[in-house]
Amino acid sequence: MRDAVQELPSAYPIGAQLPAVYLEDEFTQRITDALDAVLAPVFSVLDCFAMYIDPRLAPPDFLDWLSEWVALRLDEGWSPAQRRTLVTHAVQLHRWRGTAHGLSTITKLLTGGQVEIADSGGVSISETAGSALPGSSPAQAIVRVKVPDPDKIDLRRLKSAVIETIPAHVAVRVEVLSSSQPQSGGTSTEGASG
Repeated sequence: MRDAVQELPSAYPIGAQLPAVYLEDEFTQRITDALDAVLAPVFSVLDCFAMYIDPRLAPPDFLDWLSEWVALRLDEGWSPAQRRTLVTHAVQLHRWRGTAHGLSTITKLLTGGQVEIADSGGVSISETAGSALPGSSPAQAIVRVKVPDPDKIDLRRLKSAVIETIPAHVAVRVEVLSSSQPQSGGTSTEGASG
């Protein structure tokens, strides 16, 4: 077993809790020591259970399991800090999935940059059947991210995360710009989601 703690001491040794007649019985103490060795990891996990389910503190392999609990697919290329942040905010991200706010939030969590969303959608109401639909066609979104160093952003992974957040019928373009230059010096990628 990798990274296992050898001879983890029990916080609750059974032998010490026995009646006085058994405290000096070598056979009984050896049996209880063996039980302590088996039960010590169980007690340790139970005592630390709150830390296991906190994405900020959970061991990395357990974090992957936590992401499944909240229906979030993690890309193995994201840094440990990004993975923890995504799992921590997963419920909020699901609530806003498919909206400009949700798209902006996940992009900001992954890049730490300033995010601007431009989309072709719209909302309107009409009492007349067959009225024109709001927005422009075809459906599209442009995600612009301003960060200090655009070269540090993995554009392919960012685009993949954006595509998972946006509705399937919406074409998307992701642009990563330098925050020190207004609208130049960045990279972009285009394509349809889905």
